[in-house]
Amino acid sequence: MTARSDLSIGDLARATDTKVVTIRYYEKIGLLPAPPRTAANYRAFDGRHRDRLHFIRRCRDLGFTLDQVRELLSLSAQTDDECAAVDRIAVEHLAAIERKIGDLQRLAGELRRISRCCQGGRIGDCRIIEALSP
Repeated sequence: MTARSDLSIGDLARATDTKVVTIRYYEKIGLLPAPPRTAANYRAFDGRHRDRLHFIRRCRDLGFTLDQVRELLSLSAQTDDECAAVDRIAVEHLAAIERKIGDLQRLAGELRRISRCCQGGRIGDCRIIEALSP
């Protein structure tokens, strides 16, 4: 690191537990602004990049789409605006999560039912494979 507290892409990756290729991708699609370059043409990230990448990672860990993350990042810069747009994104995401939970609960029930049918024996006679087959 230099006196300006610049972070190399590897330092940023370690600081945010993000793969270098992911950082490059986020930079390419505009989620992470392109950092200035050093005289040796290395990226020189700073604390703002680190904080933004932490925000992106937290959103992604919670299942927000890249488009939602982009919108949340844009909205987060408008600190004096009403938060209705943020609320809308959160409510839509919650609805999607609840749909997935329902799907997973139905899947769990079906797998429990199929597993109870298992009599042991050979794979050629397996009811689970049969139920999963088209």
